[in-house]
Amino acid sequence: MTVDVLSPPAPAERQARTAVAVLFFTNGALFANLLPRFPQIKADLGIGNAAYGLAVAAFPTGAIVAGLAAGALIRRYGSGRVAVAGTVLTGIGVLAAGLSGSVVLFATALLLAGAMDAITDVAQNAHGLRVQRRYGRSIINSFHAIWSIGAVTGGSMAAGAIALDLSLGQHLLISAVVFGIAACVALRFCLTGPDTEPDAEAAKEGTNGGAARETGAEGRELAPRPEEQLRKTRPRTGYVLAALVLIAASGALVEDAGSSWAALYLSDSLHASGTLAASGYIALVGAQFVGRMIGDRLVDRFGQRTVARSGGLIAAVGMGLALAVPTATGTILGFATAGFGVATLVPAAMHEADELPGLKPGSGLTIVSWLMRLGFLLSPPIVGLVADSTSLRVGLLVVPLAGLMVMVLAGVLQPRRR
Repeated sequence: MTVDVLSPPAPAERQARTAVAVLFFTNGALFANLLPRFPQIKADLGIGNAAYGLAVAAFPTGAIVAGLAAGALIRRYGSGRVAVAGTVLTGIGVLAAGLSGSVVLFATALLLAGAMDAITDVAQNAHGLRVQRRYGRSIINSFHAIWSIGAVTGGSMAAGAIALDLSLGQHLLISAVVFGIAACVALRFCLTGPDTEPDAEAAKEGTNGGAARETGAEGRELAPRPEEQLRKTRPRTGYVLAALVLIAASGALVEDAGSSWAALYLSDSLHASGTLAASGYIALVGAQFVGRMIGDRLVDRFGQRTVARSGGLIAAVGMGLALAVPTATGTILGFATAGFGVATLVPAAMHEADELPGLKPGSGLTIVSWLMRLGFLLSPPIVGLVADSTSLRVGLLVVPLAGLMVMVLAGVLQPRRR
């Protein structure tokens, strides 16, 4: 066995890592500034829960429509530039949504914001992985944790704006300008040159008589994986891929329940103040951040399968109890437990999909990333229709149900390495 001694990153690489962190932070903060203002927008537009759910679904719809364009844009303009341009346009879309005078304009603005957010997401992850290759070790999880910090910051900004009685226009204009400028400054320190580098291409190739090989975060070849072993340890690829999509979509559904309905449920159903109602989403994203910070250590110790099942149980029990005994404080804690429970689901599903046999490199990851957005697309109208037919409290049962689904499907994830 040989041990590679990694040289410390150069100043330009450290600056690029900081720049990508800024992009993740601004991406998390921009839309989070709008979410706690949804109850006010819904009241101003005078729409019901079903219409509101359909309008909010425009955001993930835009993300699904535009998602495939990100690759072509990155190849032409570079991931750094695309991420920054997407950030600025996301801010404009969020501002337009806040200033919309009709449900059609509101949905159209959210469609634009969702499209730009999806392109930004792909581009900033692409640039983050490029920086990771320069570092020679995994750093991508830290960027996603910083995204959570940005989301908490954005939600807190919105709560402060509500407390200060700032208008929607004033609040969201400040948000768009501040984070747009931050992204533009970050571009100066992003990596230059093409995104496709020789070492990245070499990492994708590595074969030994047709046997699949694993690569580490730094792109170095680790070891061949015999097909016989893969057949023994993996069910059929199609079933596994479908299960991974559902696991990732469950995480997306829980996150969307917090972003789209937490403030509304707390303010309308539980009569919480606007500032307190904003705490539901903040609690979910804050707990999600904690889960991401400790998730790698938990996975190393217990395995992806056990961590996912435990997380599903935590989300199901925590939110289930909050809905069974509805109080403002209990509901905020329920959203927090749900956020903590699903913190590692999307990274786990993506990691597992990227290692599936019988697929071209990157195909499994792309499929899971694409289809998991259905959780964001379908959740708002489904919850809205259920809420109008019964109550929003019943509609939010999708959260504990998602946790139960994860518990059932987590068997496709890797157990603890012995």
